[in-house]
Amino acid sequence: MKLISNDFKHNEMMDSKFTCDGGDISPHLKWDDVPDDTKSFAISCNDPDAPIGDWIHWYIHDIPIEINEIQQGGQIPGIEVKNDFGKTSYGGPCPPSGTHRYFFRVYAINVEKLEGVKKKNFREKIKEHIIEYAELIGLYKRR
Repeated sequence: MKLISNDFKHNEMMDSKFTCDGGDISPHLKWDDVPDDTKSFAISCNDPDAPIGDWIHWYIHDIPIEINEIQQGGQIPGIEVKNDFGKTSYGGPCPPSGTHRYFFRVYAINVEKLEGVKKKNFREKIKEHIIEYAELIGLYKRR
């Protein structure tokens, strides 16, 4: 699998419009080279460099198989799960200091629907059904 964005390149800086310093707009994401037995997709975005440990910015599951792209700030074609900001939508980078890494991942899942997914069990639910995943890392430092 491959994950790309029109808005930033792998291991490069993200524009502030995708962060708390801008509009907190979700970036464009597109994936391809999907395994044949994929039934749905899930997406996550986390910051492992947060002072309190891994900070969850975005969790989505049950993205239909016919979807392979999310437009910048676009409609989300799946179920969003509450993140560490306490909301069920994208929460952009907002590091307190230094440059942080933001891991965007798309997962190919072997079932159409995941049941009982919450923030605390998202990774376990995905792990039970993952076929493959792709990763794109964005960087951000506040000015």
